[in-house]
Amino acid sequence: MKIKLITVGKLKEKYLKDGIQEYVKRLGRFAKFEAIELPDEKTPDKASSAQNQQIMAREAERIMAKVAERDFVIVLAIEGQEWTSEDFSKKLADATLRGFSDITFIIGGSLGLALQIKKRANLLMSFGRLTLPHQLMRLVLVEQIYRAFMIQEGSPYHK
Repeated sequence: MKIKLITVGKLKEKYLKDGIQEYVKRLGRFAKFEAIELPDEKTPDKASSAQNQQIMAREAERIMAKVAERDFVIVLAIEGQEWTSEDFSKKLADATLRGFSDITFIIGGSLGLALQIKKRANLLMSFGRLTLPHQLMRLVLVEQIYRAFMIQEGSPYHK
């Protein structure tokens, strides 16, 4: 199995990089992990709605270039479904049972994601209505992916 994380914007904070790297190392026994950081578009101060849509469209082109036709795609979006860790674990297990060997997660930039990305998703996932920095969300997501595999294994890590 391969887990791919596509994000818009560069991760700069060392403590977040270290945390993500720790969970990627732990995930290694379950899946191959690939992180793809795509450049974000510069957003002018007081950008119009039309400018924001154009920025998201350019970011969407870069994202879609990294998504394969056979990928099972989970997009992080505030309007997505919220699950318990156990439910999330089942969603990943179900995807593999349905024949998907590549699961791709997408986290958009500061403006969010274009509609075409959300339409490509097999699932829209939300971690709640709180607004979190996208860089921190990467760490939380990678930990939850690791937790999902540990739940499938019946490990006490989850408790």
